[in-house]
Amino acid sequence: MNISGIATPSTQLAHLSRAWHLADCLIGGTAAMRAAGRAYLPQWPAEDDDAYQWRKDTATLFPAYRRTLAVMAGKPFSRQLTVNEAGAEMQALLDDIDREGSSLHVFAQRLMHEALAFGICGVLVDYTRRPDGVGNIRAQEKAAGMRPYLVFVRHHEILGWRAERVNGRYRLTQLRLLETATIPDGEYSEKTLRRVRLLEPGRWALFEEPAQAHAQWAQIDGGDTVGMPEIPFVPFYGRKRGFMAGEPPLADLAWLNVKHWQSQSDQDTILHVARVPILVVAGAEDGAPLRVGASTAVRLPQGGAMHFVEHSGAAISAGAAALDALEQQMIQTGAELLMKQPGSRTATESSNDAEANKSELLAIVENFEDSLDQCLQLMADWMQTGEGGKVSLFKEFGAGSLSEVSAQLVLSMQGAGLISKETAIREQQRRGLLSPDLDPAAELERVAADGPALGSVGDKSE
Repeated sequence: MNISGIATPSTQLAHLSRAWHLADCLIGGTAAMRAAGRAYLPQWPAEDDDAYQWRKDTATLFPAYRRTLAVMAGKPFSRQLTVNEAGAEMQALLDDIDREGSSLHVFAQRLMHEALAFGICGVLVDYTRRPDGVGNIRAQEKAAGMRPYLVFVRHHEILGWRAERVNGRYRLTQLRLLETATIPDGEYSEKTLRRVRLLEPGRWALFEEPAQAHAQWAQIDGGDTVGMPEIPFVPFYGRKRGFMAGEPPLADLAWLNVKHWQSQSDQDTILHVARVPILVVAGAEDGAPLRVGASTAVRLPQGGAMHFVEHSGAAISAGAAALDALEQQMIQTGAELLMKQPGSRTATESSNDAEANKSELLAIVENFEDSLDQCLQLMADWMQTGEGGKVSLFKEFGAGSLSEVSAQLVLSMQGAGLISKETAIREQQRRGLLSPDLDPAAELERVAADGPALGSVGDKSE
């Protein structure tokens, strides 16, 4: 077997991975965006390196993308998921679905966040390695603690695949997954090595990169997947474009957040310039000492003059207005994922309003449920217990208008501390949810005078 390119990402991933770096940086926050440097904060043509470094190191990110992503990924899990039609043996595994203590609910929420952020991720349904002396009998396997479990495969850990269409559905014929292993390096140190898991129907192999440079990758493990004739991997999608192909549904919001990052940097820079007036001296001799302060006087030649030049402030107001408009655009763009999509319907479709008015997030969640069902079925196939069960997630989060959805996002942003209470009131006024005659400042004073809401004050006694 030629394994020289075992760790090389497939050309199939080239298109999918274009948006990954941006999402990683926005999720990583201000520090990650600063580290990305010129990729998302270009250097001005006449800007010297020191000035750019100062501007980059003082830039701060408005975390609209990260917060919206968290809200959207959390919507289907605002209530506990349910699993129906699963046997007792399967039900017993749901509270520790990955052998790391994660319930299926918690595990699935991490999957949803990854799928919405990057468009694609997956689950490998693995099985405990068989100890020596244990036969291929389920009773013996249970006694030895053998069981199926789910392995979360992140977007960048999928290196490549091959598939064929069988009876109308795609079937993986090869899959390469990236893994890492931490091994001892000397008496106290450690080092991390890359590994690649190669899966083919009925068998698997594990390869490890060499510890020395220019050496060859080597196979360190492998075997047959007894009782599992197919590759037990299930893809999960954001916006599905095809088999093993998905796009981040919030990609437009991500680019708007980058635009805000750049515009905010410009605004901070012009504010700094405006706050530091420039002293202009006319008529003084070149090189003459000049002291300016409250207790000093300046002597100028006849006809000389001295004054400060200050910024007019017009550009500051324009920049602030542009930032406000961008923030509104980001809220609206994020809200579109929750908005029901009416559109034309056939006579058959018109009998099902729920189908005709799905939000994009609802469609994603329904595909997500199908993928979770496939995972449970593969677990059941490992255990030979028949039906794996049907997963049901909370789906009553659609809204009829952008104003309705964006109002929810405004409240979420205020609760997260991204905007003030006064700004939240003004935004709800813009959406027609509060009277335009209401004075936000006066309303907040009345709220403070009313005191804490009932039930919000705990027992202060000691």
